[in-house]
Amino acid sequence: MKLHIYLFRHGQSYFNRAHKFTGWKDSNLTVLGIKQARKVARKLKNKQIDLAYQSHLSRSKRTLQEVLKFHPECKKIITDDRIIERSYGKLQGYSHSQYSQKFGLKDYQVFYRWHKNDHLTAQERKLLRDKLGEEELQIIRRSYDVKPPQGESIKMVEKRVLLFIKDLLKKMKKEKINVAISAHGNSMRPFLRYFEKLSITQMMKLENPFDDYFEYTIKV
Repeated sequence: MKLHIYLFRHGQSYFNRAHKFTGWKDSNLTVLGIKQARKVARKLKNKQIDLAYQSHLSRSKRTLQEVLKFHPECKKIITDDRIIERSYGKLQGYSHSQYSQKFGLKDYQVFYRWHKNDHLTAQERKLLRDKLGEEELQIIRRSYDVKPPQGESIKMVEKRVLLFIKDLLKKMKKEKINVAISAHGNSMRPFLRYFEKLSITQMMKLENPFDDYFEYTIKV
C-alpha cells in the first residue's frame, strides 16, 4: 500500500512582496498569493487528501483553505507550529535592504578602522558598504547554523521539523491516510532534505516555489 504526502508553500504574502524578513509575524496573502494558492489547489484537485496540517499563521491557513475547496473528504485540519516559518527574531519586519544598509554600515565602520579607506571616492565607499551588508545578509539567510539575534538557525528549524515528520509518519501508517501540509519556505527545506536525501549545502540552496507542490510516497 502507498500513502502520499502533499507538501506546499503558502502563496506570496505582503511581506514577501516587500522583501521583508517575515518569520513569525503574520502577513496576509497578496492578490498574487491567492492566485498562487489556487494554482496549487488545481494541481492537487484530483488527489486524495484525508488530513491537512497548517501553522497558526494566516498565510498558511489561507493557502490551505484554497486547496481544501476541492477536498470534501478531508474532515480534519491540525494546526502544528513545528512546521512554522523560521523565526528571524529582531530582524522580523526589516526589509532586506534596510538590514543590508544597517549592518553594512556597521561592518564598514569596523573595516574602515582597520584598513583606512581615505583613498576611496564617496561612490566607492557606498559600494563597499553595500557589499559588506549583502555579505552579512547572505550569511544570515543561507547559513545552516548561524541564527539572527533572538531568532532561529535552519539547524534549529530542522530539529523541530524532524520531530514533526517522525510523528507524521507514525500517524499515517497507523491510520492509512494521505496528508496535505501547508508549510513555509524555510520549514520546507528540512522536509526536502529528509525525503530527497539532500546534503546541507544542497538544502541551503533551495528556492521553494509559491505555486507548486512536492509529493512523497510512503510505503506501508
